[in-house]
Amino acid sequence: MSTITIFGNGNMGGAIAGVLARGGASIQHIVSGDTDATIEGDLVVLAVPYGALETIAATYGEQLTGKTVVDITNPLNFETFDSLVVPVGSSAAAELQKALPGARVLKAFNTNFAATLAAGTVGTEKTTVLVAGDDADAKAALINAVTAGGLAALDAGALARAHELEAIGFLQLTLAASEKISWTAGFAVVR
Repeated sequence: MSTITIFGNGNMGGAIAGVLARGGASIQHIVSGDTDATIEGDLVVLAVPYGALETIAATYGEQLTGKTVVDITNPLNFETFDSLVVPVGSSAAAELQKALPGARVLKAFNTNFAATLAAGTVGTEKTTVLVAGDDADAKAALINAVTAGGLAALDAGALARAHELEAIGFLQLTLAASEKISWTAGFAVVR
């Protein structure tokens, strides 16, 4: 049984932990303010707001070297809900990869709501987690962990695709915040 470390234990951190635990993983949670924790997992999920990534990279950068780091954030301007706050053409995941050059950064879970991860469905379709990254082995490991937990997962391409995944996440969040869709809704991938 492998250990997966999850930063954050809010709705998303809890839902992701549930999926990965159903697949047989042991979960270590690290919460805000826990600055001296030792990361146990080789797979590390950052289920935190975008603004926390810089602090995590600065505090845990050495420990994250050699690990697979999953960025789930949507770098949305939460004051206006009208733009992303990363440089044009970039993504939160690309910026995180720059801050953690020794880690294998993946983008995943940002196009899912916690409710669809916990339920395992979006409407009548199985919840699909889209995964982008430059390391094929890291992507395969995360995809295997997600599918072992009962969800579908799809390789969405290189880390450069995180830009598009964050645009999808942005759209989905703004639709839910404006009550055009519910927080139990989302986009489904039908194969």
